[in-house]
Amino acid sequence: MKLILSSCDFRNTASAKFIYDHLCKPIAECKVLYFPNEKVTSEKIKSGKYETRIAAFGFQRRNIYVANYFDPAPFFNLDIDVIYISGGNTFGTMKLIRDAGFDKAIINYVQNGVVYIGGSAGAHIATANISHVAKYDVDTYGLTDFLGLGLYNGILICHYDEDRRSDFEELKSLGQHPVTALTDSDSILIKDD
Repeated sequence: MKLILSSCDFRNTASAKFIYDHLCKPIAECKVLYFPNEKVTSEKIKSGKYETRIAAFGFQRRNIYVANYFDPAPFFNLDIDVIYISGGNTFGTMKLIRDAGFDKAIINYVQNGVVYIGGSAGAHIATANISHVAKYDVDTYGLTDFLGLGLYNGILICHYDEDRRSDFEELKSLGQHPVTALTDSDSILIKDD
């Protein structure tokens, strides 16, 4: 299992370099399954917008799959190297993932060697619990289960700065999960050997 988690994924030079340095092969050779955020529509998926966005990071268009929440079946057994979930509303994106049945598929992919890249919401989703993110993302999606995917047995505070210091200290003092703060330039690698 290998997770690459950050606040800004490819949108920050330091985070992008960290991702490139920890992929299993050069990014141009990686086959990626991308999960759009809560703003996804069928029209956006069909438009090729997401492929263009992901190709800008170095993935080849022929190697990009965009998970379709409205027709998930074709995306459960792909031959891929990377799963990528970027930023957005953590609760909305998690609800889409769960409702389509992708939560179990993502866990299965990662347990079988697919590298997980998570930026901001995508990083939170990989963790043990996302309830604390309500201080930063509004949950207007009716999510009632705040468990993350549990790929990382801890929680993150993405976009960490002095304004989030008291949140970090409070979560740490609760002792329910290990807490890691990630500034916009920080990334972490979690892997089992």
